[in-house]
Amino acid sequence: MAHQTVVSSSKLTFFFMFVFSLCFATANTLNRGSSLSVKNAHSDLLTSPDKSFTCGFYGVPGRNAYWFSIWFTNSKDQTVVWMANRDRPVGLESRVSLRRDGSMVLTNHVDVTTIIWETGTGSTGVDRAQLLNSGNLVLKDPNGTILWRSFDFPTDTLLPNQPFTKSSTLVSNLGRGNFGAGYFNFYFDNDNVLKLMYNGPDISSLYWPDLDYSVFQNGRNAYNSSRIAVLDELGSFSSSDELQFSAIDMGSRVKRRLTLDYDGNLRLYSLNSSTGLWVITWQAMAAPCKVHGICGRNGICVYTPAPRCSCPPGYEVADASNLNLGCKPKFKRTCSKSQEEKFVQIPQVNFYGFDLNFSVAISIDDCRQLCLGDCRCEAFSYRLNGEGWCYTKSALFNGYKSPDFVGSIYLRMPVSLSVHTSKPQYSNASIPCKTNGPAMYGTTGKRVRWVYLYSFAFAVGAVEFLFIVSGWWLLFRRHGSAVTPVEDGYRVISSQFRRFRFNELKSATKNFQEELGRGASGSVYKGVLEDERVVAVKKLADIHQGEDVFWAEVSTIGKINHMNLVRIWGFCSEDEHRLLVSEFVENGSLDKHLFTSNLLGWKERYKVALGIAKGLAYLHHECLEWVIHCDVKPENILLDSDFEPKIADFGLAKLTQRDRLISMFSQIRGTKGYMAPEWAMNLRITAKVDVYSYGVLILEIVKGIRLTSWLLEDIEEEQEAELTKFVREAKRKIQRGEELLIEDVADPRLEGQFSRNQAAKMVKIGIACVEEDRSKRPTMDSVVKSLLECEDESYIHSSH
Repeated sequence: MAHQTVVSSSKLTFFFMFVFSLCFATANTLNRGSSLSVKNAHSDLLTSPDKSFTCGFYGVPGRNAYWFSIWFTNSKDQTVVWMANRDRPVGLESRVSLRRDGSMVLTNHVDVTTIIWETGTGSTGVDRAQLLNSGNLVLKDPNGTILWRSFDFPTDTLLPNQPFTKSSTLVSNLGRGNFGAGYFNFYFDNDNVLKLMYNGPDISSLYWPDLDYSVFQNGRNAYNSSRIAVLDELGSFSSSDELQFSAIDMGSRVKRRLTLDYDGNLRLYSLNSSTGLWVITWQAMAAPCKVHGICGRNGICVYTPAPRCSCPPGYEVADASNLNLGCKPKFKRTCSKSQEEKFVQIPQVNFYGFDLNFSVAISIDDCRQLCLGDCRCEAFSYRLNGEGWCYTKSALFNGYKSPDFVGSIYLRMPVSLSVHTSKPQYSNASIPCKTNGPAMYGTTGKRVRWVYLYSFAFAVGAVEFLFIVSGWWLLFRRHGSAVTPVEDGYRVISSQFRRFRFNELKSATKNFQEELGRGASGSVYKGVLEDERVVAVKKLADIHQGEDVFWAEVSTIGKINHMNLVRIWGFCSEDEHRLLVSEFVENGSLDKHLFTSNLLGWKERYKVALGIAKGLAYLHHECLEWVIHCDVKPENILLDSDFEPKIADFGLAKLTQRDRLISMFSQIRGTKGYMAPEWAMNLRITAKVDVYSYGVLILEIVKGIRLTSWLLEDIEEEQEAELTKFVREAKRKIQRGEELLIEDVADPRLEGQFSRNQAAKMVKIGIACVEEDRSKRPTMDSVVKSLLECEDESYIHSSH
């Protein structure tokens, strides 16, 4: 009897285990005749077999609103990638059903006969719905044929291997937590080119690719009408219009998404599996303020340093509950000739489009008269580029402030309007933007009179100014930002980046006692801050030179954040003192491990080569501004405790506008031996100068010695010849296919403990990078791809 009880118990246990495993195995399937309900939203879920994606009803806490959605299971905020009813949320009694006729429908809680959304697959033989590992919700017939898929109806996100075609459009959300269809679109235009467009209630305006260049100057092709694009699993995007880009962390086993964010920027994200947070690995718009429509009518986008919306003098926020609706004038615009009018100048501000008139080589007075003579003119733009370009404007949209804009906007308004220009009018600001205050023209006929001239830039010692700034800071810190990034990974490091007092850094470094290194732009000292952070403090030597270098670096600081770049914590600009405060990197510079008795192993060498390539690729292709470092050498590569490389010293960096084809420097910059030939040949300077320097560096990493001992200038020609000789011999052996090539060039101190394939790959990359013809040099993006192909190989012991 006891034996029978044990047997029965075992059978019962087995039965329950079988049922449990069956339920577990079919968690990604909804059979015909079944449904998912909002009421059971926590349990009525479809999960992909690998648990990466979940499909069900997604609700916002505190709101009786639900969306039938697909989201990333393991992201911290359960990021939504697809929605069926983004503009028609449903309530608690709603459900989605796979009906007997094969149609999947969403019905609301008020009237089950009212269909909110459906797949339109009735009478097609659909018998089940499944959520795949790709995040694709599909409807299949009994044979497994897919008859409908969510991949064909994207919302704001494109997933890896999801085809993007001529019938596809990504539409942004309205705002953070507001899933309704927004105003920004990503799509194939009629000319076969992928574009970003603002399609708002007032205007429609294209803003990407760069409107100042033709299709071909932007690197696109308008003649392939197939209109197909895809993001692959490695993080590489390619399109029929020849748009190509890659994630900076390109490789497998990483969850990614390409999302058109509610601020109008298209961004590629990678999921940090340990934190559940997203990291931006590529974005379309280098300058977020160039996104059209972001600040509405009359609004101006400014950097503080994060992008924020502001109202110009004489204007106020149109709707405090929706800051993207822009600003409204505080005056009534009339065409009465009896009304005296003036113009308020805002330097370095432009409004794109809506030009009534474009005139070249005219004076600012003539430009002003053109605007006054046209009742439709609300402002005029005058560019100080040597020719006097004049644009009169019928409307003010797409406003932005940029130090690269060599001109001003002049706003037309009544003389009777009292305009207080000493306070920037941010729609929802935090830190006031330091700009030159507007100068005002009061105009009666041809008479011009200056009324006000304010300056915000460094009015040190002005007690009233400091009082006002303090008041602004206390007031604005209570508010959020108007044009804020949409993910934590994008937030500018303003919370960590700060201004230091000189005495504070003097104390932290014990009066600059421990010197870590010395370069052309200054010396670096070790310090410990009050919060016990160990830092490196760079003290710029020459005041005149140092200030130029200092501001070049500071302008880069707020835009750059990458694991292979040294993190800058802050700066000091006090009297004649110019200092930068950065993270302290434990293992010092690469030269101390590569060219000394401190032997660097092969695994570390390959990690260093790949990390430097990733950092430079980020600078050249992915960060907020294109950056050319101009002085890539072992002394500027620092190694952390895990021998992860970090590129340092951006004092010689040159910021260039994204998509610009040329960048001219006024003087030769860099270090002899690592400088590309175009420096000496007085050619235009591009990112390929960094590629050349990287080529020299990666060959030195393989060989373990300097190929050009640039420290010894008296025998410079001999050492230049040595690099040339090495490259020539390596090319000859590669062409002959000689097997002993790698053994001949690799560092003998490694005693054969290295990967032949990796070493050969590095040598080939190095040779390609130091081509005299820069057009033959690869991009750093392609170098990263090449190195990743054999990243996981182990080293092989040589046998002699």
